[in-house]
Amino acid sequence: MTVLLPNIFSMYDMDAQEIINTIALTRINYFNLVGLVELYRRLGSATAVMEHREDIRDILPDASPRLIEVFRDVHEPLRLAVSEYEYDLQHHIQPLCMNDDRYPQRLRECPDAPLMLFYRGNADLNQAKVINIVGTRHCTSYGVDLIRHFVQDLRLYCPQVLIVSGLAYGVDINAHRNALKNGFETIGVLAHGLDYLYPSAHRNTAIEMVSHGGLLTEFMTHTNADKINFVRRNRIVAGISDACILVESAAHGGGLITAGIARSYDRDVFAFPGAVGATYSEGCNLLIRDNGAGLITSADDFVKGMGWMDDQQLENARQQGIERQLFPQLNVDEQRVVDVLQKNNDLQISMLTVQTGLPIHKLTVILFNLEMKGVLKVLAGGNYHLLV
Repeated sequence: MTVLLPNIFSMYDMDAQEIINTIALTRINYFNLVGLVELYRRLGSATAVMEHREDIRDILPDASPRLIEVFRDVHEPLRLAVSEYEYDLQHHIQPLCMNDDRYPQRLRECPDAPLMLFYRGNADLNQAKVINIVGTRHCTSYGVDLIRHFVQDLRLYCPQVLIVSGLAYGVDINAHRNALKNGFETIGVLAHGLDYLYPSAHRNTAIEMVSHGGLLTEFMTHTNADKINFVRRNRIVAGISDACILVESAAHGGGLITAGIARSYDRDVFAFPGAVGATYSEGCNLLIRDNGAGLITSADDFVKGMGWMDDQQLENARQQGIERQLFPQLNVDEQRVVDVLQKNNDLQISMLTVQTGLPIHKLTVILFNLEMKGVLKVLAGGNYHLLV
């Protein structure tokens, strides 16, 4: 039997036909990925699945009635697949079938892996070290600082790490931007097609990511960012990575879902603890308490937890980090302010003058200079927050 429709496929080579058939399969059985993936794995290609669409039970005896039924008419899914393929060619989108060498190998091992991914970018999705950084959309200044320090210090230990997240507000976008700032490639996994971007406020970052990482999705064009798509997206974030790092999370949230999926895939999961009672640390604290994640407070903890560096390498990296974090441009009084904030961050000027012993008129000038040097910033309420 042949499935190829002459009026659709006559202009395409075998590689293109395989891509089109794979796209069509994702349209045919969108809500039963596990059964479809199993069928695909047994036959080895989407084209073979299509060719055997009328004798599926010979290949997969326990195939569901619905899986059998959806193969009755494949003309419309194939037509849509051709349209998608043509759009991809015109817009520099790489369609990655599961049997493509460029497809993420880690993700391919997962039972509910997407048959097809759509990719715009230049990063190798099969790098030696891949992590995801996830958490709440309501990232606090504490979470922002955790991400900045973690990514900055990770650069010392492991300069070749692919950082993955979901391009959402909060933890996600901070992970991507700090990755770019520190020279890491970074991948944003989207909950919609590559014909638009959500949220649009992150467009400039996304454009930069295409040249220093990429954008990845399982969704065809004209797919909106519906709520269920974010949950589906999370399994790709988890499956593509060696480890999941939860920065901040409420008691319920997408970051916890990603961490749970990561554990089900036998991935390493780590979480930063937070203050007792802090809304956006509650999920992290509960996960650590229940042994669902390893506790980390730094990139040092994470690298050791993953076994990515030996003791001597870690010590060398620590020494480099100490040298990098020195501030030779700070005078004695500026360093005194920094020392106080390192012990107890987020202080108002009244407390700083008590703890530093500096008069307010002089402290005001010092704080302004430190802000101009990027050492601290003023938070709402007049609290001075150390950035380094």
